[in-house]
Amino acid sequence: MAQGDRLIMQLGFWTPLPHIVQAEPAIEKAVSDAARSGIVQPDRFLEFAIEAVTRAERCGFEVTLVAERWLGPDHASWILATALACATRTMEIMVAVHPGIITPQVVAKMGATLDRISGGRFSTNIVNGWWPEEMNVFGNGAWLPSGEERYRRMDEFVRAIRSLWTESEPRLDGRFFQLDGTALPLRPVQSPCPPIYAASRSDEGKDTIARSCDCWFAEYDTDFRLYEANLDKIRADIADMRERAARHGRTLRFGLSAHVITAADSADAVRQAEELEEYGRRDRVALTAAKSLGAGLMGTPETVASRIDTYAEIGIDLVMLRFHPTLDGLESFATNVMPLVTSLNRAKAGA
Repeated sequence: MAQGDRLIMQLGFWTPLPHIVQAEPAIEKAVSDAARSGIVQPDRFLEFAIEAVTRAERCGFEVTLVAERWLGPDHASWILATALACATRTMEIMVAVHPGIITPQVVAKMGATLDRISGGRFSTNIVNGWWPEEMNVFGNGAWLPSGEERYRRMDEFVRAIRSLWTESEPRLDGRFFQLDGTALPLRPVQSPCPPIYAASRSDEGKDTIARSCDCWFAEYDTDFRLYEANLDKIRADIADMRERAARHGRTLRFGLSAHVITAADSADAVRQAEELEEYGRRDRVALTAAKSLGAGLMGTPETVASRIDTYAEIGIDLVMLRFHPTLDGLESFATNVMPLVTSLNRAKAGA
């Protein structure tokens, strides 16, 4: 994103959760513990998550996304996010939220609380959901077969949260949610409100994001071999989303989720990518870890850095990254790639 004569690029880091990253020993041990009662503290997963996120913070990452997987051994996102907020000093803590499982009133209250606890470092990521069983079990029958209805619920959900955070008498008479003018008794630190992130492939979802959210996560084909085609698609989609937001007198920021593979040569990077592709074929949850290969951030450090700069040039403001193994990949990226990323170093020089 151009601002004056420099490019601004934020680095984000996915908090390593069992459904987010490819299986590795630290995660597997934590999952094994989580399945049994009577395990002595400290909690393995909390220790690993704090170590990973605080290390990312020291490396210069600015945002961490705490995803939510209700049907899984993952720690609950709000509770884990609060622990991470207390363990960090500068990191923005982005919490994933599923409309239908949790109400906007509760999100607004918990979000304001976390924003105050963290000193204004809270944000939220709206996830419309794809897993009927998860929505039904944890949302008490909340799955909606109609995509149109799911996006209508998402639209009301976001409007309700913003109203609760910004209005003294929030009102909404919706199909799914109602606000009767009762003010939120606790206000967030950030003004006008904490950032709201979201991703959507549908026109209805994109319109909601353009009208009411702050950052749209770009979409792409999951095949890492289609980097050039995905780049063209993202460039066109950014232009489209800018137009949608402008119709509401707004501007948007743009994010990109990516799995990063740095290797000595392209052949080794492809081998690692194919291994992750195979892992993603296990089931729909494992696919979550593999689908971010499509961003194409793989190859030598020079290739990865160049592609991050290219994304910055077409308008991406934030790259939300994951690595395997998590800690080794993070350190390799910080040491070998970050110094080469022009958009990062220009931002630092102009800060």
